[in-house]
Amino acid sequence: MVETTPFLDAIRGDLQALTVGDDAASETAERLGRTLESSLQLRLFDTLGQAALEVSEQLPSGHVEVRLAGRDVQLVFVSDERTDDAPTPASDETGTARLTLRMPEALKSRVEQAAARDAISTNAWLVRAITRGLDRTAKRRTGNRITGYAQG
Repeated sequence: MVETTPFLDAIRGDLQALTVGDDAASETAERLGRTLESSLQLRLFDTLGQAALEVSEQLPSGHVEVRLAGRDVQLVFVSDERTDDAPTPASDETGTARLTLRMPEALKSRVEQAAARDAISTNAWLVRAITRGLDRTAKRRTGNRITGYAQG
């Protein structure tokens, strides 16, 4: 597991180094570093995700996933072997697409805990949950219609 804080601190240090001897510029660089921190972290995560995709394309089987837990990042190899409870992709699914999902921190923690309990990645857990939700919705819509009156 890799902590991203040292990388962000190094970037902040680089900004400070540019302003040596100028107190006003140094203060501005410090504020700029704090303001940009979340954006820089997101870009770092995007870079790691892209690297994982590129490495995955070169593997003969399996793929690499980027797993996030707060500021900790982990690159994990996932085998192509499927478990019986994993959803099977629909026949029209030919590839994958990237989606950015924003959610409350408390919900994100619950999702990560559920994925850890199932010993799968957060992404795989979300895909499975969404698939099940859509399948359940489709089944409800195709049910029989009941009409009439009821007395209680």
